[in-house]
Amino acid sequence: MLEARGLCHAFAPGAPVLRGASIRVAPGEIVGLLGLSGVGKTTLGRILAGRLRPQAGVVRLDGAPLPPAGFRPVQYCAQHPVEDMNPRWRIGEVLAEPGLREPAVERALRVDPGWERRYPHELSGGELQRVSIARALRPRTRYLVADEISAALDPITQHEIWQVLMARARETGLGILAISHDRALLAGIATRVETLGD
Repeated sequence: MLEARGLCHAFAPGAPVLRGASIRVAPGEIVGLLGLSGVGKTTLGRILAGRLRPQAGVVRLDGAPLPPAGFRPVQYCAQHPVEDMNPRWRIGEVLAEPGLREPAVERALRVDPGWERRYPHELSGGELQRVSIARALRPRTRYLVADEISAALDPITQHEIWQVLMARARETGLGILAISHDRALLAGIATRVETLGD
């Protein structure tokens, strides 16, 4: 179980982004997270993945704190994946960075082996998102924070990517927090939907 309780965070004094937010995601569950812009959805997702330390509250994985270093079992994918990639690295290096790769996942996501010699700026947004998700879905990945990952994609690519992620949740017990403004999308993929900022 991935669980956060009482998370608080502010990027400027007197302007909190999160005020006591709590959420949980069980293995194999896809939890949708809705909320208006600025309520802290991305901040919450980054905290869950260990990319940001909360100023108050706790994040627990099976009752224990997240690992402080090394590969984290909670991975994060952003809406704009190029921001998480070294522009000087070829795609093959990007995919190899976290360690052991999952060829079956790369095939399911239609990651073209020919991309490996290209640089991030040479791929489209949809191609980069496929690479980003493939990089995140390692054998040791237990949870995925999917932060608006399909917001900028065409409907066919969006459908293909979510079919892969839903299958992964069913078959391996991957837990997913799906952050989105798209109520229809979440209604179609999520086992339940939470709203942040109510």
